[in-house]
Amino acid sequence: MIVFFILGWATMVFVWPNLIKVIDERRKKISDGLSAADKSIAELSNVNDRVRLIAESAKKDAHERLANAERQVYDIIDKARFEAEIERSKIIAQAKQDTDIIIRNARDALREDLASLAVKGAEQILRREVSLNEHRDILDRLKAEL
Repeated sequence: MIVFFILGWATMVFVWPNLIKVIDERRKKISDGLSAADKSIAELSNVNDRVRLIAESAKKDAHERLANAERQVYDIIDKARFEAEIERSKIIAQAKQDTDIIIRNARDALREDLASLAVKGAEQILRREVSLNEHRDILDRLKAEL
């Protein structure tokens, strides 16, 4: 019993304080680790909230930029259509003027040809004797030349 008592006392004096000290240090490390984990979880939650806000802001910004780009595209298309309509009108007006000039020149040329044919016909009629058959022949030839 005395040996057991001495062994108990020696353990209480020499081993037990070191054992308690090691256990307290481990408890402190475990509690520090748990509190750090809790802090990390809280920070992770804050970071997730910030990331969500940034993502929403980026989506809104992307939608706004896309809408602005679409508006610019429609504006450019409308401007191009307007300019094309103006150019088309100018081309049509120029074509009408060119056509009118060509028609006028053709009419003038036809008048000159008709006048020369009429003069030729009148000369031929005046050179020959006046007869109905000859007049018809001359007029038929003039018609064929026209």
